Amino acid sequence: MVFFSNCKVNLGLHITSKRPDGFHDLETVFYPLPLFDVLELLPSGKETTLTLYGLPIPGNPESNIVLKAWQLLKNERPDLPPVQFHLLKNIPAGAGLGAGSANGATTLLALNRFFDLQLSQKQLLKYALQLGSDCPFFIINQPCHATGRGEELSPVSLDLSAYTMVIVNPKQHISTPWAFSRVRPAPPARSLKELPATPLSEWEDLVTNDFEPVVFEAYPEVSAIKQQLKTLGAAFAAMTGTGSTVFALFQEAPAALPFPEHYFIKTLSLK
Repeated sequence: MVFFSNCKVNLGLHITSKRPDGFHDLETVFYPLPLFDVLELLPSGKETTLTLYGLPIPGNPESNIVLKAWQLLKNERPDLPPVQFHLLKNIPAGAGLGAGSANGATTLLALNRFFDLQLSQKQLLKYALQLGSDCPFFIINQPCHATGRGEELSPVSLDLSAYTMVIVNPKQHISTPWAFSRVRPAPPARSLKELPATPLSEWEDLVTNDFEPVVFEAYPEVSAIKQQLKTLGAAFAAMTGTGSTVFALFQEAPAALPFPEHYFIKTLSLK
């Protein structure tokens, strides 16, 4: 069976407080994108394996989140059979797009369907949170206002289908722990709950990412991407997550994008 694992952008990202457990409370709006990795499951007679293709993934393949998801279910369901996983990476890792989190959540959904485990959405959300803070979103996989670690999700009515999105990643890896260590948590001036009712022309002051000042100072190349996208006529542009990907919304897709060939660049219709 073949499953498609999409990614997301953060429409605003506020770090509101540091928690006693070491995590941070945040506020964001997750928006799913039509850009996909591909996960294939095949029966395995011996052991569970993962074969990777496409873009590189840092770290040891044996600690990949796909295998962690399988092991998580295996721990509670010892009769879960072994699987051959094949993962085609089309989305860069460590880019603020949540592709790894999506891979983990998609694996849970895939195993649930492949073996007819009959897990409820509530159960899948519980497992997903054990894999990572962004993972529960990809179980729901529709625009959501998120709080807590990102796991307290409320679907919102937000339709960006009138726009084309351009995403640009300079293939600059930014450490998430590094970024969090440099942000001072504070309540936002305005809550992102207002986002669905706010016209795009008024997003500039509302849809802010607390990581932008930190990342832009340390990585001027990322700041320059945002400015170039705005110069091209973007109705809105921002960094997603802790970077280094910048996205922009256009009413009409730009005819040309003046970025180096080694950048990861995608133009996505949101229809």
